[in-house]
Amino acid sequence: SKISSLSKNDDFKYILNGKKISNKYSTIFFRKLPNKNNNKLNIGFVTKKKIGNAVKRNKIKRRLRSVMHEAYKKIHLNLSYSYLVIAKDTASKSKYSEFREAIFRDLEKIK
Repeated sequence: SKISSLSKNDDFKYILNGKKISNKYSTIFFRKLPNKNNNKLNIGFVTKKKIGNAVKRNKIKRRLRSVMHEAYKKIHLNLSYSYLVIAKDTASKSKYSEFREAIFRDLEKIK
């Protein structure tokens, strides 16, 4: 697939020091990784334990993954950046369509 997930702790820490953009449901950190493959979307998803039990957190991550797959197809994402999406607790209570719109809006701002 064209989407690869972040796995190294150092990558997460590096991106957290980059730029960020927030909405009601999530915060998106983005930064150029030095040793990154530029024709793949590098992304990591984080849901904090404070949000709820494992079932709830995994549901949010599935939603985020789905939104990013859609965004990859529909929006021209900047593939030179690596992204880290941190979900907020409002993400589980929201409608999927509102959630998707908010994330799409933020992703379009990133150029």
